[in-house]
Amino acid sequence: MRDDVFPTGLLLSPVRAMAWDDAPPIDALTLAALGDLFDGDPRPEFLLLGTGAGLRQPPRPFVRAVEALGIGVEAMDSRAAARAWGVLRAEERWIVAALLPL
Repeated sequence: MRDDVFPTGLLLSPVRAMAWDDAPPIDALTLAALGDLFDGDPRPEFLLLGTGAGLRQPPRPFVRAVEALGIGVEAMDSRAAARAWGVLRAEERWIVAALLPL
């Protein structure tokens, strides 16, 4: 078992995990900040957005932009998002995650 720590944030897809070195504060989140996270085939069902130590709502323009791609957004604190990732991937759900640091 690996216990890697990602102090700047983490981007997850079903095929890779990447340090999110340039993660913006939640209120400055944009599609561009997620890089190519949504470019997989098939397109992810939804984005698990870990908002740090506590739940914070992402900016409405960000949510609308993600939803315009046909992808849902589920925001929760980053610990809950990490737990949800494990459960949903065990069910083989095709999802992505962006986890802001605690």
